[in-house]
Amino acid sequence: MSGGHDPDEALVSGVGRGDPASVRAFVSAKLPRMAALAFRMLGDATEAQDVAQEVFVRVWRHAPTWRPGPARFDTWMHRVALNLCYDRLRKRREIAVDVLPEREDDGPRPDAGLMAADTGARVAAALAALPDRQREAVVLAHYQELGNIEAAALMEVSVEALESLLSRARRGLRAALADLKTQ
Repeated sequence: MSGGHDPDEALVSGVGRGDPASVRAFVSAKLPRMAALAFRMLGDATEAQDVAQEVFVRVWRHAPTWRPGPARFDTWMHRVALNLCYDRLRKRREIAVDVLPEREDDGPRPDAGLMAADTGARVAAALAALPDRQREAVVLAHYQELGNIEAAALMEVSVEALESLLSRARRGLRAALADLKTQ
């Protein structure tokens, strides 16, 4: 049996039965996190929404037959979202080299009068520039607020490997953002 109680067990059961209140509560609780995860991995709001929707399509398909086990349902959802993100990232790399994607103008945005918005954009760009596995580690540990053990399990690496990825990612982010005023 399961090593611990899955806090989503009752909701998933309700979703599996098609209970409207369970569906609303589940979507309300999970959609923002799945969309945020996808956005941080892909850097594109439209693609992130597409990924989040696909995660929920799979939830609707799997909820009726879900049985509690060693992994929490939320962990399964994160893995599905990450796999969908990696599929999209792979497709991006398969685009012909002579077709350059549109790039966001690195100059100041006309509507970005606030320093915070510029800093947020710089952090997002630095995060997007990290290698995929480092970005995944940062997103899971810092933005999704998963513990190292759960993040490592999702990434299918040891905790030590996760910590190494996080360390390299932090160094990369520090270097990319070195010109920003710290503290």
